[in-house]
Amino acid sequence: MKRRFDLIKEFIINTIETNDEISYEKLNNLAVDQLKNTFDGKVTWYIVLVKLDLEAGNILERIPKTNPHWLRMKK
Repeated sequence: MKRRFDLIKEFIINTIETNDEISYEKLNNLAVDQLKNTFDGKVTWYIVLVKLDLEAGNILERIPKTNPHWLRMKK
């Protein structure tokens, strides 16, 4: 599980740093498109899990007052 977690964590961080800000929906869709053929787990489940962990660790944040919610790296 740690290997999968780390792979998704790296994907999320790299994607957000590349885009500065991104909607959760777009992040999820990109992950599924790019990882579905090589990832041996449920991509969408890991995106949720890792995103919440990164929010709890103050690494990324939801942008206030966005609906659907957008994400960015914590400043």
